[in-house]
Amino acid sequence: MDAVDALNEIAFWLERELAPTFKIQAFWKAAGIIAGLETEELAARVRDGRLKRTKGIGDRTFQVIREALEGEVPEYLSGLRKRGSHPLAPGGHELLAVLRGDLHSHSDWSDGGSPIETMVDAARLLGREYLALTDHSPNLKIANGLSAERLEEQLGIVAGINAGAGGGFRLLCGIEVDILEDGALDQVPELLDRLDIVVASVHSKLRSDKRTMTRRMLGAIADPHTNVLGHCTGRLVQGGRGTRPPSEFDAKEVFAACAEHNVAVEINARPERQDPPDALIGLALDAGCLFSIDSDAHAPGQLDFLQYGAERAERNGVPAERIVTTWPLDRLLDWAAPGR
Repeated sequence: MDAVDALNEIAFWLERELAPTFKIQAFWKAAGIIAGLETEELAARVRDGRLKRTKGIGDRTFQVIREALEGEVPEYLSGLRKRGSHPLAPGGHELLAVLRGDLHSHSDWSDGGSPIETMVDAARLLGREYLALTDHSPNLKIANGLSAERLEEQLGIVAGINAGAGGGFRLLCGIEVDILEDGALDQVPELLDRLDIVVASVHSKLRSDKRTMTRRMLGAIADPHTNVLGHCTGRLVQGGRGTRPPSEFDAKEVFAACAEHNVAVEINARPERQDPPDALIGLALDAGCLFSIDSDAHAPGQLDFLQYGAERAERNGVPAERIVTTWPLDRLLDWAAPGR
């Protein structure tokens, strides 16, 4: 087995399991260290001890590399594959089977941990037909949000990836754009016009009063560029960042606006978000809303979080035909086009 592939696959499975970041990064780093070495040179460094003395190569990563060079599937990888053969969520399997894509993901251009190409490879491996690259917008400085110039550059990267991708998969140009305090979207309209998908989310002043937050969200929903209302309550229910209560807003008014303007309500599949709560999914259903089940992945292995979102959607009775990520690409793009 190729040693670089083994290290990268281990990182993928660890991400999927929500392993500690330092552990995941150790395998990505080791893969980067040996990526440029020919097999013969790598084997020589294993034999004479140079590799084991190399900074960034630990006991575990050294063992994986050695076993791969010996033509074996590394024992550590075999164990992860066995654990990965079990579903992440107890239900939602029928809905998961009809999901075609994912409209919310991040790369190392903002606060994700992996290059765009690595995210694409993982999406294809998981059988996705399309993936929207939705790095953050400039207002979210803590997440290295994309300026207009950087977003313009990223559009060229996406076009190049699609030109060489062949049939069966499409990387969608997108953004997770901040909803500013006045309800405006945090990117110039001329660039938003060029994107396939716009996910609009609130990331600041989450404890604003109900009236202020409602007005803010309604402004973004009414913008013809907005396709998806991202993680609408902003809550955190578990994880390393601690917990955070949901924002307060008039859900009936917000979801009525989503239905009116053909904006999908995101079912954010991240385990720490589980957003919106079940009760709000019910309200959005009653309002006639569309939905988008999204991973909000910040690493390749997290793209498989769609399992969690499918389980919640199925448990709450969301019909597949009202989930835009079950739609074929042509239908999705027609729906998402500005001025639709």
